[in-house]
Amino acid sequence: MTTESQESTITLDRPPGPGFWAGIRNRHLEHYPSTGPRIGYLVLVVAITVMLYYTLYVGGAVSTLLLVEFGMSFKFYVWALAFGNLAGAFGALAGGVADKIGRTHLVVYGLLLTSLLTAFVIPAMDAKWPFIIATTLVGVVEGMILVATPALIRDFSPQVGRATAMGFWTIGPVLGSLIVGVVGSMTIDENSQWQSQFRICGFVGLVVFVIAFLFLRELSPSIRNQLMVSEQDRALVEARAQGIDVEAALKNPIRQLLTAPIILSSLAVSVLLFSYYTAIAFGTVIYTTIFGFALDQANSVATWQWGVNVVALIAAGLLSDRLRVRKPFMVVGGLGTALMIVLLLQQFGGNPSFGTLTTIIALMSAVCAFGYAPWMASFTETVEAQNPALIATGLAIWGWIQRLTVFASFLLVPLVVTAMTPLVNYGAQTAEIATEYQAELATAAVIEPETMAAISADPTDTTAQAAAVGQIVDAQGVSQEEAVAELTALGQVPPEAMSFLAEHGDSVENAAAEAPGQWQTWYWVCFGGAIFFVGCVPLLKGRWSPRAAKRDAEEHTRRVEQELAALEATSANR
Repeated sequence: MTTESQESTITLDRPPGPGFWAGIRNRHLEHYPSTGPRIGYLVLVVAITVMLYYTLYVGGAVSTLLLVEFGMSFKFYVWALAFGNLAGAFGALAGGVADKIGRTHLVVYGLLLTSLLTAFVIPAMDAKWPFIIATTLVGVVEGMILVATPALIRDFSPQVGRATAMGFWTIGPVLGSLIVGVVGSMTIDENSQWQSQFRICGFVGLVVFVIAFLFLRELSPSIRNQLMVSEQDRALVEARAQGIDVEAALKNPIRQLLTAPIILSSLAVSVLLFSYYTAIAFGTVIYTTIFGFALDQANSVATWQWGVNVVALIAAGLLSDRLRVRKPFMVVGGLGTALMIVLLLQQFGGNPSFGTLTTIIALMSAVCAFGYAPWMASFTETVEAQNPALIATGLAIWGWIQRLTVFASFLLVPLVVTAMTPLVNYGAQTAEIATEYQAELATAAVIEPETMAAISADPTDTTAQAAAVGQIVDAQGVSQEEAVAELTALGQVPPEAMSFLAEHGDSVENAAAEAPGQWQTWYWVCFGGAIFFVGCVPLLKGRWSPRAAKRDAEEHTRRVEQELAALEATSANR
């Protein structure tokens, strides 16, 4: 008997319907859903993931405003991000509890908490330490629930189609970043306050929470704790479910998964994403301070970057599933990322146009995505090969390692890029003063320091004024009347502007000269991460050849049909 005919003998219970009490009491599906509902659950999980990453990244849209508002140095800001990721790492590790308690309650109520914090608590912070504590708490909660969301994606996607499903899940962080850029470019102007971006994000999160509360469901443990290669396995998975010992499968979960393929592959993909996390955390800072873009232009670069990334993730997932292989895509993604980093390195110290820089950044994002979506599919398949009941635990280990790696990288950034604090904190005001009083500052530059000091101490000192006029005439070759007019204009510059330039001008100038080279050093670290990722590709499960993968699928189908036939014969003899 064929798989399709046997499947028709299975009577599927109706899943718990949407509603208030169902959202509280019963979220389990006792049978694997058909294609339509299954896709609906996948879409909802992706939407939740987008919202969570939007919340996690929203501060990047106003990072320059935050540094000025709270008087944070660049080093302090980066180390705050680092320790936030460290806290999130242990939140991610705790997310492995989703194998025991389920996924949906963790996701739904975690989403409620992060939305409330973002909408109401964070905007109320008026000092840097309360702000850091509140945002770190958001990171810890999200570290937990962002383990549960890919576990749900795995539960609702057989291995055939897994890369496409993971590609859609992976657009969660990307679309989250894209939304940050789009909302920022549309709503931020010169009069904007940083709180507005957090409030917008938090209120949107509350809307998504209501939808998730009413409609999100998950598979029962006996169903999800099995390996499912294709939808044709549906009947067999449900038949086996009666004999699954859930408690035995969940014993010593961490110990079962501490293997070289899982640990090293998690580290490899984490260092591949160095360039991605650099763009998330520092893209706005780099585009505005190094390349001179306005804040809305910097957010537009991000919009293109993440928009292209979304397309690449979906395309990579579809192609990987069609060809039934993951590893070739991962190699292309790693090597392509390394190549685009080299092209970006050549732009530092130059003056690339908006179009040139945006193209390079977008292509880097695309090739990285080309490797990442197949990696997510391959990683979950590698965990399944070890124990399909421990998907959330495997993803928790991955999330823990990834955030620890980001923590380490963020500790390194201030040590490598030491010149950013003057540029971020004082660069914009210095440039504004220099532009507004360009002619007057040119006049001041030709007057000897002793003479300028005398005039500053006593603006009525005629001897110092005469000396200054003579120095202007000698240096610029202008008439005495013109020199007097220039000196008069210089005297009308606000004293606080001249004082600000005297205090910070040299440090900003030196930082502007040093920062491009320091960022180049950091991006060479990112280049090394991409190469390391390529070297770890063979550790994961999966074929290199589409032909060999097709043979595996055909053999699996044959075994499923044989096992179903045996189960039906046993049932008939009872």
